[in-house]
Amino acid sequence: MRLALDSDSSEPVYAQISGHFRHSILSDNLRPGVRLPAVRVLAANLGVSRGTVESAYAELLAEGLITSRQGSGFYVLPHAPGETGGFPRAGGWPAWQDRLRYGGFEAMSAYLPEVSRQTDWIALDGGACDPRLFPMDEFRRLLGQVMRRDGAAAVEYGEIAGFGPLRATLAQVLASQGIQTGPGNILITAGSQQALSLVAGLILPPGSSVVVERPTYAGALDVFRSRNLRIHTVGLDEDGLDVDELEGILRRHKPGLIYTIPNFHNPTGACLSGQRRRQLISLAGRFDVPVLEDDYVGDIRYEGHVQPTLKSLDPDGRVIYMSTFSKMLIPGLRVGFVVADGPVYAHLLRSKRCHDLATCNLIQRALKDYVSVGRYAAHLQRSCTLYRRRRDAMLAALERHMPSGTRWTRPKGGLFVWVNLPEGTKASDLLPKACGKGVIFAPGGNFHLDPAQGEGFMRLNFASNSEEIIEEGIRRLGRAMGGRADTLGRADTLGRADTLGRADTLGRADTLGRADT
Repeated sequence: MRLALDSDSSEPVYAQISGHFRHSILSDNLRPGVRLPAVRVLAANLGVSRGTVESAYAELLAEGLITSRQGSGFYVLPHAPGETGGFPRAGGWPAWQDRLRYGGFEAMSAYLPEVSRQTDWIALDGGACDPRLFPMDEFRRLLGQVMRRDGAAAVEYGEIAGFGPLRATLAQVLASQGIQTGPGNILITAGSQQALSLVAGLILPPGSSVVVERPTYAGALDVFRSRNLRIHTVGLDEDGLDVDELEGILRRHKPGLIYTIPNFHNPTGACLSGQRRRQLISLAGRFDVPVLEDDYVGDIRYEGHVQPTLKSLDPDGRVIYMSTFSKMLIPGLRVGFVVADGPVYAHLLRSKRCHDLATCNLIQRALKDYVSVGRYAAHLQRSCTLYRRRRDAMLAALERHMPSGTRWTRPKGGLFVWVNLPEGTKASDLLPKACGKGVIFAPGGNFHLDPAQGEGFMRLNFASNSEEIIEEGIRRLGRAMGGRADTLGRADTLGRADTLGRADTLGRADTLGRADT
């Protein structure tokens, strides 16, 4: 045991020892029933007399924090709720801590009152699939098989680029999606968030410009804000990003990166049309700007035809492609990957080494076995069938429970329904009311550079809850909004081309925020 004892302090050494244990007990770092070190052992470790340790323990005994058992030692007792073990501070924090600034935007849901997090809480705000669908027992067996087969090699750091056989398997999977690549162009990352951070850190020096959709993935905005980048936004409609508006931004600002989610966009669910995909690739070539394609749930499709990835249309290394297993399998898996051609790959590899040396080797090996024998494809097919039913359940529930003037998208894939609130309703005002009813959603402001532009919207996740929970959650949300749906709450009102014919209709709160639009 290591304790910072100061023999020159005016506080007796025994009091310093008892203070350490008092703090640990009241902070629950030492739980009730835990045995404290024996007096002789602790005295020897700290280089103090046994009497000093005995005095410290006597003080804790007198306070009722520990008990003595004859012939066994000293044990921690339960303490009263509300007691804390914080040490009193003589002054403020060091000046360098006061100078720290966070560049990202704190999501509104981060400030929800704790009292509202009740036991029957319904969360419609999540960003991932349902982890309960993942075959835990099967994956546990795979982990055991890998440990027995590979031994110590499975728990070493492993290759910086990632487990070679997993990268080879991914290359085969990507080939079926039209992406012709090899293991030497694939980098395994700790989820797509790390992939995004690596690319941004490599390509975008502080103060440079990046283009994103309006709205866009909140985690991307966090990364770009934290690097003090100048962020330019481009509107989108049901056919995805507005390439005409993009061209104007490329001319005026000469950004260093275009970040886009072309498939089942987060949060709107829109898909970039085939024509616009080719226009985007052409613009990237004309203006010599890289494109970061975030294909986080491209495989989760319920209807419509498959569009080619931007990477499959990439003739000469303009597109960096990234995806993840975390969304489709389990969020805690934290395995994503990047596909990059040309010198940029070696630079990303060096950046990865600086960040964390390598992604978890054991998990990669088990994931390789899971993917290569067809289990992943079967899981994907089962999940898509279930998520489609859940999407339909949410659309039907919105029809029943939303008040007049509420409109929503009908996504052809992905995880989310994007809801346009009735005129005059603000997501920031609605959120605490919804919490009071026991349901939470993701406010639209989380996904906008200017949060005020998203006040008329909310994002709902239909993939992470059962159909029964979805029905109850939407019912509670409708009550929080103060009414049921009527004829203006139809699910097809955002699905018609004449409603979303302009590129800014999904991206600006003032154009899609009116009930008569």
